[in-house]
Amino acid sequence: MSTHTNLAEDALSEETVEAWLRAHPDFFERHVALLDVLRLPHPSGGAVSLIERQIGWLRDKNRQMERKLMDLVQVARENERLSQRMHQLALGLMDADSLDAVLATTQEQLRTEFRADHVVVWLLGNPAEGLHFVSEGDVCLQRFEPLFENRRPLCGRLSDEQLTALFPDAQDPIQSAVAVPLMEGSRRMGILALGSREDTRFHPGMGTLFLGYLGEIISHAVATRLKG
Repeated sequence: MSTHTNLAEDALSEETVEAWLRAHPDFFERHVALLDVLRLPHPSGGAVSLIERQIGWLRDKNRQMERKLMDLVQVARENERLSQRMHQLALGLMDADSLDAVLATTQEQLRTEFRADHVVVWLLGNPAEGLHFVSEGDVCLQRFEPLFENRRPLCGRLSDEQLTALFPDAQDPIQSAVAVPLMEGSRRMGILALGSREDTRFHPGMGTLFLGYLGEIISHAVATRLKG
């Protein structure tokens, strides 16, 4: 009898039991009493019934889902706030009647609404026409050649040389920054730069979708005033 039992246990491997239960998920519905008989170890010590363990597992999963939901809600709220800020900026730029007004509105809105400590706009042109213009061979543009090639914002900790080129007049240390290419089609127009004293304000992992929109809005406003 003992030999027969051992042979049965050898033939009925754990993998076989698992495969059979997966193929018959309603097994415990037809044998409810087993749920109270089966005992499983619990992380806190002791043992609990299978149904208690399942309830605990479902509670943990529910808490994880709640945290994910709260994260999604937070992201949605932040995106809504960003959309509102972009809308206000767009309205302000539409009301600007000159290039200087466009640049002033950009700096004011980005400092107040986007929590940037420093905002600068460098435009490709004749430096004699204004302090915000830089020549084609200016070091500010040379250090950001990949920015125009990729046509995507650069976020996070920029090199000291890049920070100096973007913010030559900054009195306090800039811990994080964003550089956004300003372009009209394939034509390079300049760079929008945002700097912060906080090292986590702008980081490589942040989404660049809104920064891209920001660059497009300002590029359009600048191009329109330059043509006018």
